[in-house]
Amino acid sequence: MGLPEERGRNGSGSGGREEAGAGGRARSWSPPPEVSRSAHVPSLQRYRELHRRSVEEPREFWGEIAKEFYWKIPCSGPFLQYNFDVTKGKIFIEWMKGATTNICYNVLDRNVHEKKLGDKVAFYWEGNEPGETTQITYRELLVQVCQFSNVLRKLGIQKGDRVAIYMPMILELVVAMLACARLGALHSIVFAGFSAESLCERILDSSCSLLITTDAFYRGEKLVNLKELADESLEKCREKGFPVRCCIVVKHLGRAELGTGDSPSQSPPIKRPCPDVQISWNQGVDLWWHELMQEAGDEFEPEWCDAEDPLFILYTSGSTGKPKGVVHTVGGYMLYVATTFKYVFDFHTEDVFWCTADIGWITGHSYVTYGPLANGATSVLFEGIPTYPDVSRLWSIVDKYKVTKFYTAPTAIRLLMKFGDEPVIKHSRASLQVLGTVGEPINPEAWLWYHRVVGAQRCPIVDTFWQTETGGHMLTPLPGATPMKPGSASFPFFGVAPAILNESGEELEGEAEGYLVFKQPWPGIMRTVYGNHTRFETTYFKKFPGYYVTGDGCRRDQDGYYWITGRIDDMLNVSGHLLSTAEVESALVEHEAVAEAAVVGHPHPVKGECLYCFVTLCDGHSFSPTLTEELKKQIREKIGPIATPDYIQNAPGLPKTRSGKIMRRVLRKIAQNDHDLGDTSTVADPSVISHLFSHRCLTIQ
Repeated sequence: MGLPEERGRNGSGSGGREEAGAGGRARSWSPPPEVSRSAHVPSLQRYRELHRRSVEEPREFWGEIAKEFYWKIPCSGPFLQYNFDVTKGKIFIEWMKGATTNICYNVLDRNVHEKKLGDKVAFYWEGNEPGETTQITYRELLVQVCQFSNVLRKLGIQKGDRVAIYMPMILELVVAMLACARLGALHSIVFAGFSAESLCERILDSSCSLLITTDAFYRGEKLVNLKELADESLEKCREKGFPVRCCIVVKHLGRAELGTGDSPSQSPPIKRPCPDVQISWNQGVDLWWHELMQEAGDEFEPEWCDAEDPLFILYTSGSTGKPKGVVHTVGGYMLYVATTFKYVFDFHTEDVFWCTADIGWITGHSYVTYGPLANGATSVLFEGIPTYPDVSRLWSIVDKYKVTKFYTAPTAIRLLMKFGDEPVIKHSRASLQVLGTVGEPINPEAWLWYHRVVGAQRCPIVDTFWQTETGGHMLTPLPGATPMKPGSASFPFFGVAPAILNESGEELEGEAEGYLVFKQPWPGIMRTVYGNHTRFETTYFKKFPGYYVTGDGCRRDQDGYYWITGRIDDMLNVSGHLLSTAEVESALVEHEAVAEAAVVGHPHPVKGECLYCFVTLCDGHSFSPTLTEELKKQIREKIGPIATPDYIQNAPGLPKTRSGKIMRRVLRKIAQNDHDLGDTSTVADPSVISHLFSHRCLTIQ
């Protein structure tokens, strides 16, 4: 797969480290010669030419790339049709409508049979404990996916059905999602750190026919009884009139009872001594994965799907508090994640790629599963956490598997920075060639540490900006081509046409700061919110008709580099995960002691942003450490541990306008102890502000 008019070129360009300048701006400089090793990535000048062409002629550009994939029925109609303007009718995006393919066939069957990669390792699996390891080849993965496709078909799952998946980072998770794709069912993966209530909400929203989960797993020192949470969720579903007919359970913690059989591709038994975990069993609903697989055939003809058929649903937080079911489709998503993976990470066949993200997030969908497999890559699948059993775990794994391309979150980088250089430099890391970041803007200090210490000043860093909704990278450097600036997402990827708008919706030229929008569709863009197309239109297209609105602020500097400045709407980015303030506020006011709540973001040295909550109590209730812990527990149960607030402040009153609207702008200032409040003439009761300042929580920056 090569870029149009670029196949066979050996591009080399400038790329390299940056020194942070004033205000986080940076000056670029030329790299050491070993940085520029790209066989795929064009030079910067050539990139600009190709990018211009990809935006001006998207049908021709992506049409050439589409020829690299298998189509049962090629596209014979219009390659791209769309409407981004709500004033002109329904919003829609259609790439290659009428063409049929199957993404599982493209990422597995073709690699095994046409490209002769059957014996190549698809995944090295690294468990929570350092001694728990295995691997699976492309051929073995194809067999297991076919077997599980037969399991699902036997249980009545058909094309268009929705299947919920609630699992840790084990090989069966990849098998399950690819089996769904093979038979045309939509997978809806829920991060295993989410609560039973969050899982229930997502099952109900898309009417999932079946749930796939695990008995239990370790996350560092912590034992998570996932089956217990799954049972609680299914009970909630039954109470709400939606009984899920079947729950498939992987015996992960109890693998030692099964033995590993003859297949080297099965995860090994857990080496850590397990306490007596009670796994409840619901007869007539629960089924063991291993028993179903023993009876399943190892061949399964793919379901040929229209390019615009839905591939999966992935829920992301919404500003209203109700998660949005983002829908991605087969054809466009396949093209986009395969292409972004290849060029952003400068993929070579001998690479070992490691994206540390959980598959429960879009990063894991695109750059653990679909993007790497579409390119025939070898990846690492990691079940554990960066600090267990010690803070050098990541670099130990890099050396163990000779990882060449490493992709992680700024949160992880900031966390590991705290422990200094020694845990990193005691490992070789000589295999590393490209480093990447994802999930949130990276601060220049963390960028420089990542480059200097982890990359030994020789690895380009690709700081990628994108969203669940975009499917793949939108703004990113290209390694070896783009001079780097710490904290900047650099330039748009091929086919991406960004603009910066002011409040009136006018495009700003040159150096500018405002709303980040995109002017035309790219193949990986979401197509709708599941079951609620009106919400899709309202959230992303209503504010500025004719544009996709990201919800992020952005600055473009004098060199044309883009800098993401943060969310403009009522969303928070905590450790790279988007959280809705409304969702957290709703969880708080469900407590009997809380009359009203307001949640804002506060800078955090590791997480980037954390939650600072203001709560107004009902009469008869008093604020106490016990109540604080109860409220944190309630949020963990309603949403999940990632939403646990760092600070909860008693607020007898909240700053409001005379019409009763809470002034979150003022609350953000109070949380940060910033007395420069700007215009407060619309505050109904100014005394509330001084009271909140004098009683604010002691915070760390």
